[in-house]
Amino acid sequence: MQTEPIQAKCKQFCRDFFTQLNAVHIDHLERKWIAISIIIITSLVGIIVIDAFFHGVNPPSKVETIDSASLHLSKEFAEENLGVQTDEKGNVVVRMVAGRYSFFPKHIDVPAETPITFRWVSMDVLHGVHIPMTNMSTMIVPGYVAEITTTFPKPGEYPLLCNEYCGMGHNHMWSNISVIEKEHWTSKQNTPVPAAKGGSVNE
Repeated sequence: MQTEPIQAKCKQFCRDFFTQLNAVHIDHLERKWIAISIIIITSLVGIIVIDAFFHGVNPPSKVETIDSASLHLSKEFAEENLGVQTDEKGNVVVRMVAGRYSFFPKHIDVPAETPITFRWVSMDVLHGVHIPMTNMSTMIVPGYVAEITTTFPKPGEYPLLCNEYCGMGHNHMWSNISVIEKEHWTSKQNTPVPAAKGGSVNE
């Protein structure tokens, strides 16, 4: 296939396009705003590229699936395994289930200044979870496990809110997290047990 005629047509098209563009009158102020818009867009794209290649900020690559209809039969998200658990290495993991219109369990206690891994599943429709004053904000898609790690900087009461419309009772869907001082949390805990065996400290 000969590419020269195609290249010639493309070059001619580009020449005609820029000729017509130059013929359009653009006010000096409009040119400034066009330049500012291009700079902002270029900056945002640059930030995304830098985060992707240098900071490792990428979409989740580890996709975990689960059957939402049989969560109560699964080992990890069975009712007795929900809540806060500490393993032999001291890692704190919170397992919660979202369903119209509540988070289960309704209240949990966690330590401050400690990395905490939250694992979420939905039993019915799409939900979202947001904890103000933290980086916790993620979607809970039915059939998938959502996982995020966060740290609560100081003790206090933190609301846990659903930020994805899930039905008529959406505005009543909330839970509560009590963040306890790290020293008090350590003294409160018993001997850590494996996650599969329970060890829940939720109410």
